[in-house]
Amino acid sequence: MRNKQISYVWRVLLPASLLNIGIGWAEPINLGYSGTGVSGTLRRVIEKEKLWQKRGLDVKAVYFNSGNVLSQAMVAGDIIVSDSDVPGSLTPKVSGIKDVRAIAVTINRLEHFLIVRNNVKTPDDLKGKRIAISRFGSASDVTTRLALRFLNLNPDRDVTILQSGNTPTRITALVAGHVDGALVSPEQVHKVLASKCCRILADLSELPLDYARFGIVVPMSVIRGQRETIRKLLEATVEGIYVFKTRPDVTLAALRDEGVDDPQIARSIYNRLAGSLRAYPFPDLKGIQAALDSVAIAKDRNPQAQDFIDASILEEIKKSGYIDRLYKK
Repeated sequence: MRNKQISYVWRVLLPASLLNIGIGWAEPINLGYSGTGVSGTLRRVIEKEKLWQKRGLDVKAVYFNSGNVLSQAMVAGDIIVSDSDVPGSLTPKVSGIKDVRAIAVTINRLEHFLIVRNNVKTPDDLKGKRIAISRFGSASDVTTRLALRFLNLNPDRDVTILQSGNTPTRITALVAGHVDGALVSPEQVHKVLASKCCRILADLSELPLDYARFGIVVPMSVIRGQRETIRKLLEATVEGIYVFKTRPDVTLAALRDEGVDDPQIARSIYNRLAGSLRAYPFPDLKGIQAALDSVAIAKDRNPQAQDFIDASILEEIKKSGYIDRLYKK
């Protein structure tokens, strides 16, 4: 019996204790994301370059089919980081359920295209038509309504908004003619246009609007309790943006993983996204306020952007000179 106990200590307890003191140990993080787009391509670049592992992080990226479900998972504690839908991820704080903060905004504008069937020539032609989103309250819903208002359309009266699912599902519905319009992310547009069924009605990046669309949101309790972990995560994000911008080969490989095989199309997508990503992804007030103002539940609560931002860790990274060293400034 004694020999068995000794054997157990050597086989189980000793390796566990070595892991606990940091030998071969990586800190686990559950990171949630929804939809496709810039954040997904950036995440693939980070994974390809092993930038999380470089900092001792074991990041598990978990997909959610809408921003609503993603925010619910954060409230439940199933994930501690949201890496995509800033407006949706801030709703727990808007609702008074959980104190969360935007700690970085990688894209501070709308990036999607509004794609419509060929018979829709002008915004007025959308009146009475069907527009696809993923789910009510999701980022696609919020952004679609925002785009329609910029086109002088009332999303509640002039069109019928249908819940159809994530981007691939919306594309399928659009190509099949089940809906007349939908937002499509830049790396997916070529697939719709190749079908010859549809055309671009609006490029939302051309709208004169600061808007915190993609970025990182975490609970305030995580910022307090796991500050060093979040600093490492942000450093990996900043380095990932640097690689994205300065090493096209890595990003183009990530796009190929996403099914973008045509080199010309891939280069066009790369140029657009590389220009949109911010080397210093600071969550500025105007972009966060626009995101808050676009969330339906915010209308009765009057949330203020400064209460939804914690840029202290990102500021520490910048003051350390890390970003300047990356870009050799």
